[in-house]
Amino acid sequence: MAFPTAVNSQITDSVSQVNTKVLGDAPAVAMGNLFVATGQALSNAAHNATNNQQQSYVTMQASTTQSVATMLSVDTASTGVATGKVLGLH
Repeated sequence: MAFPTAVNSQITDSVSQVNTKVLGDAPAVAMGNLFVATGQALSNAAHNATNNQQQSYVTMQASTTQSVATMLSVDTASTGVATGKVLGLH
């Protein structure tokens, strides 16, 4: 530090120490921010995976319901056609 200064030496020492503390804390703060960002990204990925799985279950259930309805209607349709032929309606 250059002496003498127009500012009290206690003030300049205090500012120097604060600046040193800020520079010393910067790596820890940066790593903390990185960990928070990484944690948020991973939690979003897990949430998206869960949501996609749920939506696929809804799609599969709709597909199964449609397939069962189709299988059940085939029997009804063939019975109706056969009955119509037996009765001479077609």
